[in-house]
Amino acid sequence: MVKSQTFSLVSNKQQLDDDRDLIEKAKIDPHAFEELYRRHVQAVYKYFYNRTWNQNEAEDLTEQTFMAALEGIQQYRENGLFLAWLFSIARRKAADHFRTKAKQTSIEIPDDIPVNSDFLNDLIQSERRKAIADIFNILPESEKELIRLRYVAELSFAEIGRLLHRSEGAVKKALYRIIGRMRKQLEEKYE
Repeated sequence: MVKSQTFSLVSNKQQLDDDRDLIEKAKIDPHAFEELYRRHVQAVYKYFYNRTWNQNEAEDLTEQTFMAALEGIQQYRENGLFLAWLFSIARRKAADHFRTKAKQTSIEIPDDIPVNSDFLNDLIQSERRKAIADIFNILPESEKELIRLRYVAELSFAEIGRLLHRSEGAVKKALYRIIGRMRKQLEEKYE
């Protein structure tokens, strides 16, 4: 386990160094921004898709985020993580999107069951996903955001902390408490 953590720390440091080099190149040549885009587009897209549950909206918001990042790259100062800066743009784009849309989309669980399936198992899984979605939907937006950033966008605790101006430990503690509460509510529902 220590070996994998060490590798993870080394690879994270390498990515930060690579991002730093690419940012400097992108400030001179906008075409160099393409590699930053390739590295981070999946995380941003998954974040937006989880927020909107709509492929077209997620794609549009992802595009808007990267366009704003490209336009603002000259003002970017290496005082933290590029990914945190990028997600601060993404969060503003999401807020603008929902402000104009004036309604929030909830998680929808498909009702159709495949013909070649284990009906009972599929029904149980569907019910469980719906219960988790219901619990998630009643969380305060700040707690939903923590879950999205960690488990959908797959940001590290350090990156989330930097983005939200909180310590890494505070982010970990908050997430573990939220997950614990959700798990307890799920267990109570099925007792």
